[in-house]
Amino acid sequence: MPLRIIFMGTPEFSVPTLVALAEAGHEIVAVYTQPPRPGGRRGLDLQKSPVHQAAELLGIPVLTPPNFKDAGDRETFAKFNADVAVVVAYGLLLPEEILQGTRHGCYNGHASLLPRWRGAAPIQRAIMAGDRETGMMVMKMDKGLDTGPVALTKAVAIGETMTAGELHDKLMQVGAALMKEAMAKLEAGDLPLTPQPEEGAVYAAKISKAETRIDFTKPAGEVHNHIRGLSPFPGAWFELAIAGKPERIKVLNSEKAAGAGEAGTILDEALTIACGEGAVRPTRLQKAGGKPLAVAEFLRGTPVARGTRIA
Repeated sequence: MPLRIIFMGTPEFSVPTLVALAEAGHEIVAVYTQPPRPGGRRGLDLQKSPVHQAAELLGIPVLTPPNFKDAGDRETFAKFNADVAVVVAYGLLLPEEILQGTRHGCYNGHASLLPRWRGAAPIQRAIMAGDRETGMMVMKMDKGLDTGPVALTKAVAIGETMTAGELHDKLMQVGAALMKEAMAKLEAGDLPLTPQPEEGAVYAAKISKAETRIDFTKPAGEVHNHIRGLSPFPGAWFELAIAGKPERIKVLNSEKAAGAGEAGTILDEALTIACGEGAVRPTRLQKAGGKPLAVAEFLRGTPVARGTRIA
């Protein structure tokens, strides 16, 4: 028999999993997502989350409690009489009453190879750390932060120039297929669970604004990983004086390059920048309020002389 599933997710990353489970024939009895937030050009319109919009297209009831502190919200969850809850980037911590509120509990699609990169920003942190591999895991949730036993794993290679955005798009498709497989195994009574080891556990802290500025005193490899780990959002940046005024420039793509000099110095007409060791060359940049530009196009509009120091 198809499973009765409560789906819990919010951003674009969650949508392929919701669609895959619906297409697999499971009964999605309800979708939980974050409440609509102010958005639009002036930030005045309330905008529904990507999961909210997808659920409405699929004709699935949507609930948007701000949390589960209200007893009525917990009772509503229980009344769906679901077999399982599937959680993908929902954005709320779930109380014990919700974790135990279905026949089989809650299964989470998490974008790392646990126990490495538990927490909020596993995709960005894996790239920023220079990891060569990450993946998706389906895990049964417990009271800890991404500490539950693992059901299924799919590893994904991280290329030397892959950005967080590119890895995000790859993993959300891998995750959808993996959760579809997991729910088929759960339906058949054949979903194994393996406890996570504590050895190798690393926390993937949320990205803060304070760490987005590029530190060119670091080795070129670390600078390159920092840039691609924060691309396209929130974006790693440096300041450049344009017409005598400092302007923030986001670097969306880069490559390691030959060259050496004082950290933060422009080494040539191609915008190669000296680092603490070696150099990097931005290949795609974006001025504040502007569109992303290839480096050659950027330099045509904003010439930067060799020897210029940036911060």
